[in-house]
Amino acid sequence: MHDMSVKWPNGARCAVMLTFDFDAETLWTSRDPENARRPGVLSQGRYGAKVGVPKILDTLREEGVKSTFFVPGWTAENHTDRVEMILKDGHEVAHHSYSHKWVSDDPQAEVEEMEKGLEALKRTVGVVPKGYRSPAGEVSEGLFKLLKQHNFLYDSSLMDDINPYRHIMPDGSKGVIELPWHWSLDDAPFALFSVKTPRPIFTNEHMLSVYKEEFREIYRWGGLFDMIFHPQVGGRPSRIALIRELIAFIRTFPGVWFATGAEVAEAWSKAHETE
Repeated sequence: MHDMSVKWPNGARCAVMLTFDFDAETLWTSRDPENARRPGVLSQGRYGAKVGVPKILDTLREEGVKSTFFVPGWTAENHTDRVEMILKDGHEVAHHSYSHKWVSDDPQAEVEEMEKGLEALKRTVGVVPKGYRSPAGEVSEGLFKLLKQHNFLYDSSLMDDINPYRHIMPDGSKGVIELPWHWSLDDAPFALFSVKTPRPIFTNEHMLSVYKEEFREIYRWGGLFDMIFHPQVGGRPSRIALIRELIAFIRTFPGVWFATGAEVAEAWSKAHETE
């Protein structure tokens, strides 16, 4: 069998990143600017900040797990107290654009979203992020140049592997490290309902079966399990229970390393790259 396994710290067999895309209202305003005038729609995003984040932080604290929160600049400006809570608990805050717009076909807007987001994180909470995740995994060819230019350590926007790898730039130089993700390990496709994009809301049992099967096999391969929750989705009462149950399931496997994105990227580079 093709050996895909990675050398993780302390002989761990599998690395687990529990990540949270803290989009808040930007999830709704970025797709349809009209939503800015719809308090009902926005309240869905606001739940993530108001209730979701504190409940998720309580859960992670109880479980003793450190996570990465991908935070749009707008969220940092409008829910600064929540981003401060995340940092106070020792979690990583990474970059997730400024306003969650899809800008992959507009290079100028992409630069603006990158720079405004960086500026907002620095100004509001003093964070210079090491990691980046694009909204909805939409990326342009120019993104990787931008990430290199701004000295990012890693990106988590692509779906072409289950293990970290190093981007090589067109000129042959080293780009950022990629920490791949996939829609099957994301709560949004299973539980994010809106009137404009109606879809079924699945039970915990259904979602957990997808996540557990995926974990079981990634563990067997020796890979990276990169799980994505959104506080407005994963912060609902029953979904908090799902997070607890998923962590408990993962902990039944020996040699699992829970880590932040920055820790995973640094450990992978140390083990697999010779300077």
